[in-house]
Amino acid sequence: MTTISKEANFLTLINVFTVNPANQQRLVDLLTLATENSVKKVTGFISSSLHKSIDGTKVTMYAQWKSTEDYQNMRNNPTASPYLEEALEIAKFEPGMYEVVETFLPSN
Repeated sequence: MTTISKEANFLTLINVFTVNPANQQRLVDLLTLATENSVKKVTGFISSSLHKSIDGTKVTMYAQWKSTEDYQNMRNNPTASPYLEEALEIAKFEPGMYEVVETFLPSN
């Protein structure tokens, strides 16, 4: 379950892929397969959410890991590599590591 809280102290990855609209669904399918078949089985994985832009040019994955080391272990996992390699053939990838500094809820 995704928990967005500064108290959780998780590593947050926000990965933005830029893609030709004709390949957006293919990229979504690749990232879904990678997550289902490999990523979510790695120690330290907490959750991820996959988003696609309305205009078809972006795919963004928000992922949470217990630590940077756990994330790096996943990146070194050979079962995830073929999916990422194929994704990079059709999309430009801009990863970022973040920490949650604040969350906001509506006022009552």
